[in-house]
Amino acid sequence: MSGRTVSSWHMRIAIVGAGATGLAAAYELLLKGQHVEVFEAALQPGGLAGGFQQPGWSWSLEKFYHHWFATDRDVLRLAEAIGVRQRVIFKRPVTVVYHQGQFYPLDSPQAVLRFPGLGFKDKLQFALATAYLKFVTNNWRALERFTADEWCRRWMGRAAYEVIWQPLLEGKFGELHTQVNMAWLWARFKARTPRLGTFEGGFQAFFDALAEAVCQRGGVIHYGTPVAQVLRDDRGWKVQTAACTSWFDQVLITTSPRLLLRLAPQLPVDYAAALRQLRSLGALVVIFALRHPLSPRGYYWHNLPKSAGFPFLALCEHTNFVEAEHFGGQRLVYCGDYLPPEHPYFTAPDHELVELFAGSLHRFNPQFSKSWISDAWVFREPYAQPVPFVNHSRALPTTRTPLAGLWFASMSHVYPWDRGTNYAVRLGREVAQAMV
Repeated sequence: MSGRTVSSWHMRIAIVGAGATGLAAAYELLLKGQHVEVFEAALQPGGLAGGFQQPGWSWSLEKFYHHWFATDRDVLRLAEAIGVRQRVIFKRPVTVVYHQGQFYPLDSPQAVLRFPGLGFKDKLQFALATAYLKFVTNNWRALERFTADEWCRRWMGRAAYEVIWQPLLEGKFGELHTQVNMAWLWARFKARTPRLGTFEGGFQAFFDALAEAVCQRGGVIHYGTPVAQVLRDDRGWKVQTAACTSWFDQVLITTSPRLLLRLAPQLPVDYAAALRQLRSLGALVVIFALRHPLSPRGYYWHNLPKSAGFPFLALCEHTNFVEAEHFGGQRLVYCGDYLPPEHPYFTAPDHELVELFAGSLHRFNPQFSKSWISDAWVFREPYAQPVPFVNHSRALPTTRTPLAGLWFASMSHVYPWDRGTNYAVRLGREVAQAMV
């Protein structure tokens, strides 16, 4: 490196993970003239947003439900940069909540006014608090000092909180829901829109296009190549896989905190301890392919309180958002949940979960019969939803680890924003800029 600045030196950089963060970082680094190799354990890019395709389908389907929002500027800019922005499609499907045995839309001011679960005074307080979060305050660091539970009870009102937000927090975070900080909930008000986006061909097609753009700029992606370990020695960073060992100047790891601990045993004790303190939940979905539509009114997203006896948190009828003709006419329904990684659902046989979840589908349509089911798939992921406690920003390990040249960017680092493709892309590009 003698006689050259870091910015002009063409480094060899390894990235572990070909999800949104890893690929966005790779693309940014290639724009800056670096040599980039991406190591991905799966056989395709996309990570949690990756999909699968069945015979007779013209589109892929995400293993875990995904959509973009109209405010997702980072991923839309990236789509523009790689020449696929015209393939992004925005629609406004209907989102509903469950209240006393019925489903009610709650995704517009007019829908809130019609909602029978709150009185006028409660609705007014709810509306004022929502407007404050969405349009007035940007000071999320002040909000992270409070739990969502205490802030909402005080400012949204007890009735609005207990009818609307407490069931959602409880369903998503389980016994930890009273410890989740308000900055996380603020971000959902601030950034989300009723208009939702998808990608022509499915999100797998977007990640295929992004991976192709990486390769066209000279990047190398090694699929089916899990990394066993990364070690620092006198030659640089040694990246070990089952097939070979390679040396790099810098390494970016985009996996879970637990996997980073296994991959990088040289991490200092304090940094490793901070990683171990991070809490997260896993995601599980059962996807049903049905012969008939499930929601009689064409609802897309159903928020469900666990107290009502549903065995999952949300039901998403995908083909009320994306036309069934792309999937051979099948009606596709996600039943999803966030659970601790040790929950029995993560080790239960697939057929037991399919049977359990199918047993609740008649509550969405009394005409439903199990004969409607033509196929079903089960997907599990142990690291899917970080849990942000009070003052969470102080507990986050830095993306620049104490080991020179080793970087870490995970879903935990998109905080205070909720995990999703847009903020994963932003994180990847920001870390890439810091690396050079």
